[in-house]
Amino acid sequence: MIASTANQQVKYTVNLRDKAKARREEGLFVAEGLRMCRELVPGETKRVYVTKEFASDPENRRWLEDFDWELVSDGVMEHMAGTKTPQGVLALVRQKEWKLLQLLKDGADGRAACLMVLETIQDPGNLGTILRAGEGAGITGVVMSRDTADLYNPKVIRSTMGSVLRVPFVYADDFGETLEEIKKAGIRLFAAHLKGSVPYDEADYRGRTAFLIGNEANGLTEASAQAADCRIRIPMEGKVESLNAAVAASVLMFEAARQRRRDGNI
Repeated sequence: MIASTANQQVKYTVNLRDKAKARREEGLFVAEGLRMCRELVPGETKRVYVTKEFASDPENRRWLEDFDWELVSDGVMEHMAGTKTPQGVLALVRQKEWKLLQLLKDGADGRAACLMVLETIQDPGNLGTILRAGEGAGITGVVMSRDTADLYNPKVIRSTMGSVLRVPFVYADDFGETLEEIKKAGIRLFAAHLKGSVPYDEADYRGRTAFLIGNEANGLTEASAQAADCRIRIPMEGKVESLNAAVAASVLMFEAARQRRRDGNI
């Protein structure tokens, strides 16, 4: 059992938890909690750390048989975890990699591509919520500008509730060029914009679709907005000018899902 926070494995894990650079260099991220860890695949998991109490449960013990795992003290688990009340299980997981070309294809079940394209989303909670809501709405992938928050940030991971393991995503080094690649693939770009000329529920999302969502404070850059095929807006009542980025994205994704269900595409 690891009982000291000075242990090298503990220091290594904390470094991965806290530093995006370390996560990129090692190709790993930290997953916490029973719900998240139960979705892990042994071949994609480097190591699992558990407390004695967690390992003493027969069902948990059977689950651990497929993994490389190690006991840690309660104090060490609290030190390694990013939550105030850890659930006694934490894992180092290998990051997944997709190519843009994979995301430009229609879904495996034949449904038309539906992408979320995010420019400089900074809040980890927003990013995680978009991914989680996106899976629920049936999107086929997420494309992000390189300066968008790190998807493997622990706060993002927790917000996704496991969706990070299932929804394909890529970071674009050249965002403008990537938008052109999306359009060349026959995917129509809809930009969520305060000056949009089309109410969001009047546009047709049944075909190959991508939604452009901009930075929480500044929205989309002019260049990205110009690249869109259509600018859409979400009409507001009262004195509210705009919605939180994750809320706006969710409204659009579920409108697309509604249209596709009605059309028999979902």
